[in-house]
Amino acid sequence: MRVAIAGASGYTGLELIRLVQHHPELELAAITSEQRAGVAAGDAFPGLRGLVDLPFESLDPASLAGRVETAFLCLPHGTSAAAVGPLRAAGVRVVDLGGDFRLRSMDDYIRWYGEHQAPELFGSAVYGIPELYRGDLAGASLAAAAGCYPTSALLPLLPFLREGRVATESIVVDAKSGVSGAGRTLADGYLFAELEGSPHAYKVGGVHRHVPEMEQEASVAAGEAIRLSFIPHLLPITRGMLTSVITRPRQALTTADAIAVLGEAYRDDPFVRVLPEGEFPTVAAVRGTNFCDVTAVSDERAGNLVLLSALDNLGKGASGQMVQCLNAMVGLDETTGLLLEPWLP
Repeated sequence: MRVAIAGASGYTGLELIRLVQHHPELELAAITSEQRAGVAAGDAFPGLRGLVDLPFESLDPASLAGRVETAFLCLPHGTSAAAVGPLRAAGVRVVDLGGDFRLRSMDDYIRWYGEHQAPELFGSAVYGIPELYRGDLAGASLAAAAGCYPTSALLPLLPFLREGRVATESIVVDAKSGVSGAGRTLADGYLFAELEGSPHAYKVGGVHRHVPEMEQEASVAAGEAIRLSFIPHLLPITRGMLTSVITRPRQALTTADAIAVLGEAYRDDPFVRVLPEGEFPTVAAVRGTNFCDVTAVSDERAGNLVLLSALDNLGKGASGQMVQCLNAMVGLDETTGLLLEPWLP
């Protein structure tokens, strides 16, 4: 299957290049970058020399339409919608990593992102967490891959909301991400020299754009509207994400019982690894992979249930998830091209 990667010179695009190169059913046919158009991949990124024999080009949906069956879009929020229309009209399958098609409500989209560039297509995408929407992804032509923070929070949380095991109020999501999650943003708070030795919170108070995405899917699972508190942090590491979700159980739950809930929910999901009691998720165990490690701890003294997860924000939180979505869309085993060992050490 011939694929294109739009926005291929960004961190998620470069990670997708790596994954596509390892995928036995995918052929990389085009890579786009507005900043590096006309430059060979190996000249722009010497690590790709001898591995990717393609030049970057400007994004032209009409040109891509005749050359690829699938397009991965790794474009800034608000910009991918304009490309999706022409690509879909030409019969090109699309997996979008931006926020343009993740939300179900146009009002919510306008509030958080502004005017939509392809309103006629709004609502036509499948939300891209295969563990949640595997059946809907099968045969779909447009998938909106979920954000990294929502993936890390929703995978441990939703099984408990579906079963009514935890209260739907006072849910707190505390998440910490490697700085690659911000892309190549040139701002003091994202520069490694400023971040090293100084991890910090940012966009606290319900203003982060991933909040509506988390609340949307949590509300679907619970069957009622949910509002949660989200506290994102940046860590002085390049990639990796640790998330803690603090909830209130409706009835007493032991740690063993809570882990059993996760085990039952994900028994058939190869990329969600439920850790045993006493073992906690770590970035090192998932870095460079498409795995999300999850577990639960009952804090009986405080009356809380703490849900923990770790994933690679460029893997299961972005590019790996996109490939997993595509595998589900075209009927391949979801693990195809994605069973890569973590970077150890």
